[in-house]
Order: sequence, then structure tokens, then C-alpha cells
Amino acid sequence: MKKSAPLLVYSVLRLLAFLVPLAILWLFFPIFRELWWLAAIFAALIGVSISMLFLRAPLTDASARLHERREARTTGAQADAETEDAVIDAEPPASDSDSPTRP
Repeated sequence: MKKSAPLLVYSVLRLLAFLVPLAILWLFFPIFRELWWLAAIFAALIGVSISMLFLRAPLTDASARLHERREARTTGAQADAETEDAVIDAEPPASDSDSPTRP
């Protein structure tokens, strides 16, 4: 069974943590129907609180997955720098006796 994408799961849970309080505020408190922007602010604050309390594990999974993907990706500049480092490490150090002296 394929594991679902942790970033997608976390995003959906965060959206639900915002939309459910927003719907509750609109349905049960008539003042928020007129002041929709205030309902959105309260729903955002409630959503942030819910996500900080209950969505720690999905956040950890999503960030670990992003870190793995970032580490697996090798850019051209990084590969070039690694090749240059390998060449520099393979060269023997130049000694002073090999270089010509100036009179």
C-alpha cells in the first residue's frame, strides 16, 4: 500500500482547521454573517491554535519528506563543485624545489 503524500495530508488538515471554525462561526453566530472579515480572523486564529496543538506529527512527516527530497536532488553546480574538490584532493602538493628560482 502506497503511503499518501504527507504534504498533501498536512495541507488538507490545515484547511479543515480553518474552514470548520469558519463555518461554525457563520452558522451559530449571526453577527459574523455581517462581519465576515472578523469571522475569518477568528477562524484563522483558531486554525493556527488547532494546528499547533494537534497537527505536530503530520507537520513532522511533511518536513521530513521535503528534507529527503531536497537532499536527494543534486544540482549541476553542486556536482561541479564535488568534481573540482575531487580533482584538487587528487593532485599532489607542489613543492618549492620543483619551481624554478629567480635570480
